[in-house]
Amino acid sequence: MYGVTITELIQKMGLQNIIPEIDTDKVVLSHPDVNRPALQLTGFFDHFDKERVQIIGFVEQEYIKTLTRERKISVYEKLLSSEIPCLVYSRSQMPDEDMQDLCRHYQVPCMVSDKTTSDLMAEIIRWLNVKLAPCISIHGVLVDVFGEGVLIMGESGIGKSEAALELIKRGHRLVTDDVVEIRRVSDDTLIGSAPDITKHFIELRGIGIIDVKALFGVESVKETQSINMVIKLEDWNRDKEYDRLGMEDQYIEFLGNRVVCHNIPIRPGRNLAIIVESAAVNFRQKKMGYNAARELYNRVQANLGRNLV
Repeated sequence: MYGVTITELIQKMGLQNIIPEIDTDKVVLSHPDVNRPALQLTGFFDHFDKERVQIIGFVEQEYIKTLTRERKISVYEKLLSSEIPCLVYSRSQMPDEDMQDLCRHYQVPCMVSDKTTSDLMAEIIRWLNVKLAPCISIHGVLVDVFGEGVLIMGESGIGKSEAALELIKRGHRLVTDDVVEIRRVSDDTLIGSAPDITKHFIELRGIGIIDVKALFGVESVKETQSINMVIKLEDWNRDKEYDRLGMEDQYIEFLGNRVVCHNIPIRPGRNLAIIVESAAVNFRQKKMGYNAARELYNRVQANLGRNLV
């Protein structure tokens, strides 16, 4: 798992840092979930998820107001001394002076958000699930074609970048060239993105590096994209049998998730961009319940049945 600093959390969620003297770069989150410490404020700390972001909502704050100062400080001490990564107050609620003093003492970052508690929790969990998801890097090109994330793979020099450039000229969007960072954000979803150092760049042999965003505009690039299908480019082999009907889908696996995969043989004269576009549209049709190969099969079967009669 990758770690996320509290500084990144503050910047992403637009939080107000109440205690700026604490170095938030040194506090790292390693768990994607959050916790509302309602039970902990009553004194029950069994099974406490102390490694999570702790969120104080309206209900917790109203309960705190019912406590005597002595009881309140005792609960604060126990909560903050348990090595929680941070405290976040929702609904623009401000921590009292006792909380701020103890946060300084235990070096616990304390922030305030203007969002409602449920919205804040959902946004933090969604973002942390992506940032902390298992991640691998592979060699390939990821493009958004008609809203479908198409990962183009193949040996170096086979034409992946040239195909991506042609797709960009046809109105589609580049996510990343050469290196694709893949994150598994759920059992069904893989998200691809570019390393910061190569973002928006394409390498074309014989020409060099081109900046897609500068050449074609901001509408030609995309930061992240779910990976819906894989196209593997390979040199044409006359002796190999290639799938000509597509009755059964083939799959490739990344981080335990399966993705539909097509092996496309390459030889001079084949327009890769149109092939990729057609594969993306055909994939969308299948998701909507229409399978051209099965339709052809059904027609052939129906025709055979009539001839037998």
